Amino acid sequence: MNILQINASPRRGDANSTKLAKQVSERLQASHAGARLTVRDLGERPVTVLDETALGALFTPADQRSPEQATVVAEYDALIAEVQSHDAIVLGVPMYNFGVPVQLKAWIDAIARAGVTFRYTENGPEGLLKGKTVYVALARGGLYRDTPNDSQVPYLKTVLGFLGLTDVRFIYAEGLNMGPEAAAKGFAQAEADLAAAIG
Repeated sequence: MNILQINASPRRGDANSTKLAKQVSERLQASHAGARLTVRDLGERPVTVLDETALGALFTPADQRSPEQATVVAEYDALIAEVQSHDAIVLGVPMYNFGVPVQLKAWIDAIARAGVTFRYTENGPEGLLKGKTVYVALARGGLYRDTPNDSQVPYLKTVLGFLGLTDVRFIYAEGLNMGPEAAAKGFAQAEADLAAAIG
């Protein structure tokens, strides 16, 4: 098994989401002999934002791209190839202002490419990143699970499913900023979710 761990927090190693993602990856490695782990830290190495230059590059034939455009496309190509070559994806996701961090959004924008990771057919869109399992390690200061204020889970289910990533398992650590007792309860819930997700 090849495991790709994506750390989305700009706080890097000190982030609860990163620590939780590491636990998920370690559990996967322990349950799959010979599993190999790749870690991409989006706080340390941010993905180029899908701006006008990047969009223009994607719609420009390869032999007509400027050096700057070619660099952006090569970056996005490498990110897509990385996802394609892994069997399991672990996302460490903190909640910022009810959404995902900009670092993660930039990564999603980079790997979502028509004709490569999804395509449109006469029956509607079809995701092309099939046969993979995604583990989403969510770290939140408050309590949002199964409430209308949780916009992360619906968004991630939608966009990952659009790309063909339909086996998505969520591990929740919540209440982490609500005092020691609530934080301990949140980490205990994460452990229970992890056991249910992996065994």
